[in-house]
Amino acid sequence: MPIDFLSVQQEQSYGRYQSDPTELQLARYFHLDDLDRTLIAAKRAEHNRLGFALQLTTVRFLGTFLANPLEVPALVVKHLARQLECDPAGLSLYLEREATRYEHTSQLKEHYGYRDFADQPHHFRLVRWLYTRASLSAERPSVLFDLTTAYLVERKILLPGITTLERLIASARDRANARLWKSLAALPSLSQREELEKLLVVIPPARLTPLDQLRQSPYQISSNALVKALQRVETVKKLQVGKLDFRRIPPVQLKILARYTAGSKAQTLERLLPERKIATVLSF
Repeated sequence: MPIDFLSVQQEQSYGRYQSDPTELQLARYFHLDDLDRTLIAAKRAEHNRLGFALQLTTVRFLGTFLANPLEVPALVVKHLARQLECDPAGLSLYLEREATRYEHTSQLKEHYGYRDFADQPHHFRLVRWLYTRASLSAERPSVLFDLTTAYLVERKILLPGITTLERLIASARDRANARLWKSLAALPSLSQREELEKLLVVIPPARLTPLDQLRQSPYQISSNALVKALQRVETVKKLQVGKLDFRRIPPVQLKILARYTAGSKAQTLERLLPERKIATVLSF
C-alpha cells in the first residue's frame, strides 16, 4: 500500500508542539516531582537546570527529544521556571554547548527508562502488536498511525522519523492482507477455484461477466424478477462456497474485501494475482 496516507495535521503535529498544553496536560506531563527535582538540582547553571527540565517534560509529553529543545511554547517555559524558581531570560545559553544537551538526553533515557525505536525486544513486540491489529481490525492506516504513536509514548519508546513509522504500518497492513488472501484462497477446492475464476470471464452471447450479473440484484417486483432472483440464488448455491469453513477469517476483514469486490470492475479483478483474485471473488 502507498505510505502517503497521513493528513496534513498528522504530519505537522508528529513529535512537535502544535499549541499550548491544556491545564490538564500541564498537570500531568509538566509537573516536576521529587525525582525530577533531584536530577535537575544536580545541574550547576540555572539555564542548564531549566533546559534539562524542558527536555524531560518534552520527551514525557511528545515521546521524543527535539532537535532544538527550546522550540516549546512560552507557556511551558514559564510553567517550569515557576516551579524551579529561576529566570527564563538566560535560557538561550542552553544552546551554546551541544555536548551538554546530549549528556542530558542520555541521562534522561537512563534514569527514566526511555528506549530507542530499534531496541529489542521492544521493536519486535511493536511489530507483532501492529500486525495483529492490522489482521483483526478494519482501522484505516491513519488511525493505526495515531494508535501506534500512543503505543510508543505510553511505553517510553522514542518516536522514529515519520516516514519510518509510515513504512512500518504500510508493511504490517501489506503482510496482513497477504495472509488474508492466502487463507481465503486455500479454502475452495480446485474445481471451486476454477468456477470462481469463470465468474470474471464474459461468456458469449452475454455482454456481462457472471460476477457482474450476480452483482445486479432484481429491482422490480414482478414474476420475471422473481425468476431471475431464484436463478441468481441457484448460481451461488452451485458454487457451494457456503460449505467452506470461514471461522478463522476475521469477519470484519471478510466484509471489507467483499465490499471491495462489489465495487470493482471485473477486468480489474481479473488482473489481480491468483491468490488475491480468488480471495476477493470468494469473499463476495
